[in-house]
Amino acid sequence: MKESIGEQEAMNCSGCGITLQTEQSDLPGYVPPKALEQEQIICQRCFRIKNYNESSSVTVDQDEFLKLLSQIGNKNALVIHIVDLFDFQGSMISGLQRFVGNNPVILVVNKIDLLPKVTNWNKIKNWVQQQSKEEGLKTEEIVLVSAKKNQGFERLLETIATYRGDRDVYVVGATNVGKSTLVNRLIRDYSDLEQELTTSRYPGTTLDMVNIPLDDGRFIIDTPGIVYPWRFSELVSREDLGATMPENPLKPMVYQLNEGQTLFFGAMARFDFIQGERQSFTCFLSPQIVIHRTKLERADSLYADHAGVMLTPPNQANLAKLPEWTRHEFSLKKGTRSDVFISGLGWIKINSDQGALIAIHVPRGVKVLTRPSLI
Repeated sequence: MKESIGEQEAMNCSGCGITLQTEQSDLPGYVPPKALEQEQIICQRCFRIKNYNESSSVTVDQDEFLKLLSQIGNKNALVIHIVDLFDFQGSMISGLQRFVGNNPVILVVNKIDLLPKVTNWNKIKNWVQQQSKEEGLKTEEIVLVSAKKNQGFERLLETIATYRGDRDVYVVGATNVGKSTLVNRLIRDYSDLEQELTTSRYPGTTLDMVNIPLDDGRFIIDTPGIVYPWRFSELVSREDLGATMPENPLKPMVYQLNEGQTLFFGAMARFDFIQGERQSFTCFLSPQIVIHRTKLERADSLYADHAGVMLTPPNQANLAKLPEWTRHEFSLKKGTRSDVFISGLGWIKINSDQGALIAIHVPRGVKVLTRPSLI
């Protein structure tokens, strides 16, 4: 029978890669001493995620993430950066280029299954390329995938084979972008390991570098998911996470608005059409978020009276835990086609190029911006 971890060489969780410890249950890597008798040992946190789809409050310091990332520039590596198409600007690792040095980068764009089937994928790819360029990221290749529907993976494996050579493969991404699902697919295709990584929709599932040996002696290195505080997925309660992050294809909702009208997205956010000719706006959000239309002059009192009751999610108890709203105003120029993007919640497509003055109200800290239309 195994003794305690302290009396032998350090062991790692086979689910998330963290160094295991048996002393403090509130710190990362805790495992009950009895669990050391198992063949494959996973920490208590991974056990809960795997068996009960339950998260814990263990988090890892942001600086630690950046320290881990900065090691990549000194290695001879192929970097796979996975982002979420639903939350593109919210899930890009800003400044990634300076961490990876001259190593080649493949940009994997996940969750394409959320867009309508009639989408022009070449246009989406061109859009992604343009946005990445603006972020200062040089990519060898952009691959569109759906981890959930297993789409695009053959193309991704071909791309990896083209650029990998004699390199290790580093997989980087923010939390909740489908990174562990992607790595598990790579394990199945490149390695004879049977153990898969813990996958969960909760932020920060992978806590440390996980080195997965490949058949040719190289490694896939799964890095921790970076927690970006400006995304709705990091702010909302566990029960509202499922409502904000869509599981199925989006059903765009079109609204014809006159100036002086407001749309509430549950009690998560508010869109004011302040000035402009009558025009239509298409909302790309999770179908679980109820959209409510009202007059701008009534919006403040409606929110005061009905937030968390008629305007949901979140309910009143969870609403109280969110930061206060801040207002972002945008003047959209004539002749441009724009989206107003709310990180982790979705976007509103401005269908006209007539120009408009609009405002978005969201909890303090949430990233809001305008961008060229995705669709």
